Amino acid sequence: MISRSFKVHGRIAVALLLGTIVAGAQTKVKSKDNDAQNSKVAALKSDAKLAAESSSPSGTDSAKPDSSVSSPIRRDLFSEYRIGEQDLLTITVWREPELSGTVMVRPDGKVTLPLLNDVHASGLTPDELKASLTEKLGPFVNAPQVTVAVREINSRKVFIIGQVGHEGSYRINSTTTVLQIIAEAGGLRDFANRKGIYVLRSLNGSQQRLNFNYDNVIRGKDSRANILLRPGDTIVVP
Repeated sequence: MISRSFKVHGRIAVALLLGTIVAGAQTKVKSKDNDAQNSKVAALKSDAKLAAESSSPSGTDSAKPDSSVSSPIRRDLFSEYRIGEQDLLTITVWREPELSGTVMVRPDGKVTLPLLNDVHASGLTPDELKASLTEKLGPFVNAPQVTVAVREINSRKVFIIGQVGHEGSYRINSTTTVLQIIAEAGGLRDFANRKGIYVLRSLNGSQQRLNFNYDNVIRGKDSRANILLRPGDTIVVP
């Protein structure tokens, strides 16, 4: 009788112990699931915060414009180019092919166009010439749309004479220097006066003489003496 009672109580104890173990395991599983869920929620909140900050005008640095993106300054600099004599221009009037074409700026600074005859172009920017043509075509074309493109730049030239490999005229850009033109002209001859080179420049109706010491420039003694050229300059190498 006692033995049977002991067995019954033993089975009950084992059952209670197993129940406790299972409950504990389930609690741990639920705890892990809750922790994982909380981590996911936190991550989603963090992502949402970052997205809000990046789209806000007063957000972090990521909302600031990228400095590597080209600014309008480049276009403004290009639009400042002044048309000159012998420049080749392509003028297009939308849907008016008979009014469109390529023309050269004459020595008097004008171009000849259908309907308009002679139109002044020298000294104007492409945008200024476009505005002028649009106004002049108004009586002939309904809402004219004009495009002016500089096809060839022939007016920005300098000249070099004297003791160089090849005398003549050379095209320049906004950063061309005396040293570069000398190199393009084939360099100095053996008997050239390397310290007596000069640039003749017309300014406000008078002529200036700018001295250039070839030896000092190529040795780096005075880089500022490497004169920046302007259209119409003449380099003289005695």
